[in-house]
Amino acid sequence: MQNKLSNNWIDNLAFDAEIDGFHLTLDVSEAAGGNNRGPRPKPLLLAALSGCTGMDVVSILKKMRVENYKLTIDMDADVVDEHPKVYSEIRMQFIFTGEDLPKDKIISAVQLSADKYCAVSAMLKKAVNIKTLILINEQEVYND
Repeated sequence: MQNKLSNNWIDNLAFDAEIDGFHLTLDVSEAAGGNNRGPRPKPLLLAALSGCTGMDVVSILKKMRVENYKLTIDMDADVVDEHPKVYSEIRMQFIFTGEDLPKDKIISAVQLSADKYCAVSAMLKKAVNIKTLILINEQEVYND
C-alpha cells in the first residue's frame, strides 16, 4: 500500500495539495511573505494526529458499544525557537460529554489508539513527546 499526493505550486508561497481527489491550499501569513490563503503545514500535523486518533477512538468505542457522547479533541504544541522550528511537545486533550459514560472504556480506547493503532501517533512519537489528557463531563480522568 502506498499513499500518494501531488502538491502543486500556485504562486508566491501557496501550494495546492491534491490528496485522494480532495484539494487543500497551503500558505503562510502575509507577515511571513504569503497571502494567508490556507493553513500552515506544521499545524496540519496536529490535525492529522487528532483526526487519526479520533477516528480510532470512535471506532473502538463503537465496538465497545459506547454511544451517545460528544467528542472534541483540542491540540496545542510548543515550538522551539531555533531552526528548524519543530514541535518540542504536543498536548492532546480528549473532551467527552454525555451521560453515564464508561471511564474505563474511554481510557482504554484512547490508549489503544495512541499505543497500537494510530500510525500518525506512532510516527510523531519518534520525534516529539505527546501528552494526553482525557476529560469526561469536565472532570479529568486521565493525564499522561
